[in-house]
Order: sequence, then structure tokens, then C-alpha cells
Amino acid sequence: MKLNNDRMIVVTGGAGFIGSCIIRYLNDLGVQNILVVDDLRQNEKWKNLVGKKFVDTLHKSQLFPWLEGRDSLVGAFIHLGACSDTMETDANYLLENNYRYSIRLAEYALKHQKRFIYASSAATYGNGDKGFVDDVTQLYALEPLNMYGFSKQLFDQWALNEGVLDQLVGLKYFNVFGPNEWHKGRMASAIVRMVSQITKGEQVRLFKSTVPHQFSDGEQKRDFIYVKDVVRMTCHFLTHQAGGIYNIGSGRASTWNELAQAVYKALDRAPQIEYIDMPTELVNKYQNYSRADMTKTQQVLKDAVQCMSLEDSVVDYVRNHLVPGKTW
Repeated sequence: MKLNNDRMIVVTGGAGFIGSCIIRYLNDLGVQNILVVDDLRQNEKWKNLVGKKFVDTLHKSQLFPWLEGRDSLVGAFIHLGACSDTMETDANYLLENNYRYSIRLAEYALKHQKRFIYASSAATYGNGDKGFVDDVTQLYALEPLNMYGFSKQLFDQWALNEGVLDQLVGLKYFNVFGPNEWHKGRMASAIVRMVSQITKGEQVRLFKSTVPHQFSDGEQKRDFIYVKDVVRMTCHFLTHQAGGIYNIGSGRASTWNELAQAVYKALDRAPQIEYIDMPTELVNKYQNYSRADMTKTQQVLKDAVQCMSLEDSVVDYVRNHLVPGKTW
């Protein structure tokens, strides 16, 4: 993959989890002409930007004034800025932040013929009973389980209704984990919590199954994917002309027990797992199974869809980032 510094890449959510890893990946390719857009507020998310090379950082409210008269400087947008809290219940906030802002930015990119890659979500698939195939003809059949997933689905549907989806790239990220997620609190991957529990001498706690006839305790399955694989796939779309909706996952369904065992291995500890009741507010909003159908993505990205194994990626994350407290 070849990229150059001739045109600026605007990364919204650039100080966040996936966004900051995008910048690291681009920097490693020699790309530094990057504009970071994020809402840093008073937390320490800014630490994800330490050591990275970029032109400037703006609050999201400053982006459109900055863009005035500068369209010739910009080559592409990677739009990751959004509220990703699946427990957020303020629908108006999610609609304004995840939906309407995205429309405004996409309209700018389309008007000025800029590459526009945005984060959709596997949360749009709901409980998965309609499968996990990135088929745009099924966008209205999907039933998200939470308002976050619905806000993402609405933008996908807007792009489809406007007839511009094939000019954009929507990426349905599955269960992403890895360095630079420490600031996400309760929305960080379960690995962060597991490492904390183990190092305190506690057992890893997993949810009991609410559908024991389908899954035993800890045997619920998710498509876990390492952020280093995610950003590689994402950035490959910068140099490809394909448009539409694409899954970004490992293509494997791994159990929570397997994930916990990988964390124990990374810490050189014997597994000790306790199963606890799922909070009632989560029962009907919980994905017991997910696995990305990567057929369409593989047709476009070819070998770039190859991912590290779950065990190897967890070991890398825990030993090289979580334990020593290092970002990427």
C-alpha cells in the first residue's frame, strides 16, 4: 500500500482508541500530513497522541470553519468520531453526535470529491438472528439492540437512501481490543478488566449464559479482533476505490472462556473463572454470538484481511502494552 503526504488525511476521533492507532499506522507508513479532530475535554485521552506526528488538532466544532477555503488541501476523511457507549440512553445526543454530524461531514466530502471512510458498527446487526453479512439490501431488516447501534444504522440508511453509499466506505467494526483504549472506562474491552482482576489476585468474572440451551456459561461467542489488524484494513481503503458497507472482523467466533484463558496465558497464570449473573438491563441488549462474514471485505482487500490469532494478539496486547502501560 502506497500513501504520500501530498494531501491531508482528516481523522475524526483521532485521539481515541482506533483513531490514535490509525495515526500510528499512518506514521509508520511515513504519512504525517494528518489533521486530528477530537473532543479532548478534561480527560487524559491526549496521551494517545504523544509521540505521534500530525499537523494540528481541532475540536469537532472547529472543523467546518477550518475547512472553509481549504478543500484543496484535504485528500481523505477517516471519520471515527462518535459516542460509542452502548449503554448511552440519551437518544438526542446520539442522533446529533453520531448521525447528523456524520451527514454534514459526508456531504462536504461528497461535494468536494474526497475519500470518506466512516465507522459503522457490528452493533447494527442486533442479536444476529439475521446473520452478519454486510449486504446493503438488508440494512432495513437489521434490528439493533441499543440506541448506539441504531444511530449507526441510521447513517448507513441515509447514505443508501441518498444514493451515495457506493461513494463512501462504511466499516462495521466487530469487537475491537488493543492498546490506546485505557481511557474508555467501562466501554474498554473486557481484557482491561480481566488483567486488573488477575493482578489483584481475583478470579476473572464472566457473565452466566441467559440462554443455556444455546450456550453454556462463558461459551457465548464474539468476533474479537485486534486493533492493529483493524487499522491495517481501514487504511487499505484509502488506496482502494471500492465503496459500500464492509465488515471488519477476524471472521472467527471465539468464546469468552477462550479470551479469558488467553489473558491468563499472557500473565503466566493458571485460569480461575467465576460466572456471575448478567445485569438485568443488559439481558435483552446482549449479543450472545457474533462472527463477521468477511467474504466481501476479502474480495477487496485480499491478503490484508489476515489477522493474528486471538491468543497471539492478546499476548501482544497484555505483555507489550497493558502491563507496561504503553500506548501504540
